[in-house]
Amino acid sequence: MHKVGIIEGNVAHIPEDNIDTDRIVPARFLKRIERKGFGKFLFKDWAEQGGIVLEELEGSPILVTGENFGCGSSREHAPWALQDFGFEAIIAPSLADIFRSNCAKIGLLTLELAQDECTRLSSAQSGRIDLPNQTMCFDGVGFPFEIDSETKHRLVEGLDDIEITLKNQDLIADYEANRLMLDFGPQIVNL
Repeated sequence: MHKVGIIEGNVAHIPEDNIDTDRIVPARFLKRIERKGFGKFLFKDWAEQGGIVLEELEGSPILVTGENFGCGSSREHAPWALQDFGFEAIIAPSLADIFRSNCAKIGLLTLELAQDECTRLSSAQSGRIDLPNQTMCFDGVGFPFEIDSETKHRLVEGLDDIEITLKNQDLIADYEANRLMLDFGPQIVNL
């Protein structure tokens, strides 16, 4: 997973609430086994129905959207599609819990801000998010933001679940050695 530090660039806005994971990436595209390549399916049905213009979102690393973004099923493909399309940060008044967790696991920053802040950001042309310092600046207006410390640590250090586990491999080995001693006695360990 890549490290997240500074995210800056154009801001895309989707002013709709309750955008579920099926709208983000329709279920018929979930047959792929790789994590890459889902960006071409982002909002596919919605765009084909004329509800969204994908070209207006292209080239924007920051997406500001409505409440309850990422609701619905817990599919990991929705964050994969958003990241593969080019988004690096999703900002909304609220995000579905599992969606937010899935984003953090792949290095996609999600931030929950008050509705009035999201409304103000939605009119911005460009923005800059500094995750290590927990500050952001949109069209010249700067302010701090809050983020869970463990999520921030994972993102800033670029740690996915496997990398976090590997950081503790000495502790795991010690635990396993002690567990064998307790379960089977010293004769097993001395083999």
